[in-house]
Amino acid sequence: MKQKRRLAALIAAGPLMFPVVVQAQVPGPAAPAGQGVISYGPEFFADAHPTTALDMVQRLPGFVVEGGDNVRGFEGAAGNVLIDGRRPASKADNLEEILRRLPASQVERIDLIRGGAPGVDMQGRSMMANVIRSQASTMQGLVALANRQIYDGRNVTGFRIDGSGRSGDLSWETSLVGGQGPDDEAGEGLRTRVDRNGAPLIISDVDSEGLGTNAAWTGALERPLWSGLLRINGRLSTNGDEYDELNLARGAGPREVSQDVFDRLGSEIGASYSRPLSPRTSLELIGLRQTSNQTIESNFSTLVDRARFGLESDRVETIGRGVVRWRQTDALSWEVGGESAINTLESNTRFARNGANVVLPAANVEVEERRSEAFLKVAWRVTPRLNLDGALRYEASDITAEGDVQLEKSLAYAKPRLSLSWAQDPQTQLRFSVERNVGQLNFDDFVASSSLNTGVLTAGNPDLNPAQEWLFEAAFERRFWTNGAAVISLRHAEINDVVDRAPVRLASGSVFDAPANIGAGTRSELALNLTVPFDRFGLKGAQLRTEVQWRRSEVADPTTGETREISGLSPVVWETFFTQDLPNLKASWGIDAIGGWRETAYRFDEISTVKMGTYVTPFLEWRPRAAWVLRFEAPNITDRGVRRTRTVYAGPRDTAPVAFIEDRDLSFGRMIRMRVSRTFGG
Repeated sequence: MKQKRRLAALIAAGPLMFPVVVQAQVPGPAAPAGQGVISYGPEFFADAHPTTALDMVQRLPGFVVEGGDNVRGFEGAAGNVLIDGRRPASKADNLEEILRRLPASQVERIDLIRGGAPGVDMQGRSMMANVIRSQASTMQGLVALANRQIYDGRNVTGFRIDGSGRSGDLSWETSLVGGQGPDDEAGEGLRTRVDRNGAPLIISDVDSEGLGTNAAWTGALERPLWSGLLRINGRLSTNGDEYDELNLARGAGPREVSQDVFDRLGSEIGASYSRPLSPRTSLELIGLRQTSNQTIESNFSTLVDRARFGLESDRVETIGRGVVRWRQTDALSWEVGGESAINTLESNTRFARNGANVVLPAANVEVEERRSEAFLKVAWRVTPRLNLDGALRYEASDITAEGDVQLEKSLAYAKPRLSLSWAQDPQTQLRFSVERNVGQLNFDDFVASSSLNTGVLTAGNPDLNPAQEWLFEAAFERRFWTNGAAVISLRHAEINDVVDRAPVRLASGSVFDAPANIGAGTRSELALNLTVPFDRFGLKGAQLRTEVQWRRSEVADPTTGETREISGLSPVVWETFFTQDLPNLKASWGIDAIGGWRETAYRFDEISTVKMGTYVTPFLEWRPRAAWVLRFEAPNITDRGVRRTRTVYAGPRDTAPVAFIEDRDLSFGRMIRMRVSRTFGG
């Protein structure tokens, strides 16, 4: 079942001007000289004419916006951008959306914090961007309309209305966003199925298309209260996706029709309050509540066979968090706090074949998790060149499951972290870290799911343990020329309780694939982040940004006992963005490229591989007036497609022969997109 569709929304990038290397300017007492925080003022971005804070952050040399992990709780869900030194008190509202709502005119500067700084919670990251807002009274709005012409004749639209302002001590923001976007993993192409000897079983033509529709309203208010600062935010969202596929076999083969419909309604309300307790001590309180209701309907039919799968689920998460921060000296700060969360899931699943109900393991489940976490953190500038960032977190959770599965379990883990950074000079840093990470159980693994057009049913398994890993990392960073940057990172993880797939057997004799802990494994990564300005090569205002990761993983297959890679980990992922500003023409142009990738999943009776091609989008952005921006794009100029290959066995892979090999090679064509936006106020 495809539960995730994409609504493409590319943001223009642009070249940079000159940064200033300064001492730390994060909120709080001034840090000692030599801290090496790089401060970027508005003049640095002037040639790019940014509209939003996101436009600015995406132009920081050597920096990539990361929105945080999709996990329960607040502590582990942090992104790598702060606003006025604080994390946004939201999880449903992703970091890029928050930065899009902040007008560039309200940004006083952006501090790029490398390796850590006293008073800053780095969340185990080597870099953080801190967006400092202007305190001047102002009001600004943005209205944008977008239209996308798809190769198959469809036409989809989108809109955006943002507003924000400050009047005295009160600041506010609001946003209404909606639109449609195609599923670029659908398309047209050929499907072939052959037996183990290569003899054709099915040759068919596939015609599929997917469309996602979403809308979201977000609002926030911020004002002083009781010598502190109170912020309240809310969000309502709706998402719908539909995937339709017609499979017409050549000759006397079957005619297959499938449809997947996914709908979700979500809400979030959050509040944060921070205030100083003394000149060097502060308190922060956060409360958050999220709800999500989703339904999935899948239908599959041939001339002789019909299948229907349905799922309804309700999720609620409630979080309370408190943190006390103490700046002992200008070089040493401490943080102590804790959070508690209650998560509930109520899920009902049904499956029928030819009108007869089929029993699935863990089809109807009610899950409750009561989770708490306490932490102590320290940031210490040992010398002007040496930074230490450490943390000790301890989490405990009680999980109960009712319904088809009766389960009670308690989990507790300590999660230490230690990071060291050495500044050889203002342009060069070496960073080392060791950390124990503990994953979170995915509630979706607790209940059954399906992919009817491939005939795969997945059983639920509430009796899982989260994966635990010791992660070791070393990184070398070098700033060069005016605004170039290169970061090379090497990571290695030793993993226990890898969560992957294994067979589950029912008393009736039926065997299903299910999520399971399959033992110990390893993961190694080499990453390169590179920002290259082209001014010295004669291309004034041009810049290339690229990030690439190479991965290698190993785990013992639970079915065969042989060593293989961990399911779902791409060996290579990369993306590259080239931009050039043309100030005299009030324009910029560029090319965005998202690299092709490959993922393989292992089930007890199947090995499936998905390959995606490289997605390239050239663009041109023109500003005929200061408040107007016209953007033209040609998404997927490379005609990227998707190829899925399944090797299906007649039973468990260690004992049964190959039943058939199926290959689906679908292409998704080119598009044209135009976006018009206008800003108001200043």
